Amino acid sequence: MPRLVDPIVLRDTTIPTRVWMSPMCMYSADATGDRIGQPGDFHLGHYAARAAGGAGLVVIEATAVVPEGRISPYDLGIWSDEQVPAHRRLTAAIASAGAVPGIQLAHAGRKASIDRPQRAGVPLGPEDGGWRTVGPSPVAFPGYPVPAELDREQIAGIVAAFGAAARRALDAGFVVAEIHGAHGYLLHEFLSPLSNTRTDEYGGSFDNRVRLVLEVVDAVRAVWPEGQPVLLRLSSTDWVEESPDDDRDSWTVEQTARLAALAAEHGVDLVDVSSGGNDRVAIPADVDYQTVRAAVVRRESGVPVAAVGRITGAGQAQALLDEGDADALFVGRALLADPSWPNLAAVELGDEPRYLEQYAYVLPRPRA
Repeated sequence: MPRLVDPIVLRDTTIPTRVWMSPMCMYSADATGDRIGQPGDFHLGHYAARAAGGAGLVVIEATAVVPEGRISPYDLGIWSDEQVPAHRRLTAAIASAGAVPGIQLAHAGRKASIDRPQRAGVPLGPEDGGWRTVGPSPVAFPGYPVPAELDREQIAGIVAAFGAAARRALDAGFVVAEIHGAHGYLLHEFLSPLSNTRTDEYGGSFDNRVRLVLEVVDAVRAVWPEGQPVLLRLSSTDWVEESPDDDRDSWTVEQTARLAALAAEHGVDLVDVSSGGNDRVAIPADVDYQTVRAAVVRRESGVPVAAVGRITGAGQAQALLDEGDADALFVGRALLADPSWPNLAAVELGDEPRYLEQYAYVLPRPRA
């Protein structure tokens, strides 16, 4: 069985370990001025530290492909060539610390234009720097404004924007591209009947609701090098079908597995299995609330998956690989709490960590 410290090869790309940094929004980019959406010194230190701490792949936070695709005005963006040099500085720092740099390409859809979560994450109006949001249908996320329904021409423009953003990401030095199709953001909104009530070729049937995701995959894959991987993050459930009191049609783990198999045919190399975000519903407190669904997607689709969610212990992480539930692990909050979590987990398991030589004499080693 693979160990946490073992490499994984996707296409021609070798990722040195199986513990990866999950994309997590920091809401720390400039919201105005000539550096809007660009990573700054905070991002440089933040991501380089996790790379030095032993993460094999560092995927930076949701990066908007168009300005109105930002979750908040403080999100990163890659909709302009002027943003590329700052991202190039970031990828160089990640790579110099031993990790593979990745980017999550995103559009927030009807959940865009909110304030920083530190300020309660409330929707912003134009007077506060916000903007009109868009979605597949004029159906609001609970507590948010009703979005404008996208027409076919606008949908085509979003597909093109993902492709153009991928081209810029490649120019900036990113090796892995992840498409964000989860957490109630635009692509997930098209997937789920909770938010997609369209009656054209982008709504109704499963094949219609997954159409946009596959078009985006095609657009990204068209510019991404053959030897470099494309990942797809999906919410494996809206959690609605888990509620005995809620019989609405929603997005499920079975549909996720079907889409994973289709996405692989279009060039996706691994599915990052998350959950929720498209409605305000209760999420189970179980430690394995998401990882068990990653195992289902892997088993039913035959596509490599990364598990994510409440992975906080070395033994717990290794068990996911031992049991064949996942091929790699995205770690989030544990890496925020300790940038060296991957290396310390390796030591705990008796494996050799991926230390940089600058740290080799001050951090623990596995016992002989």
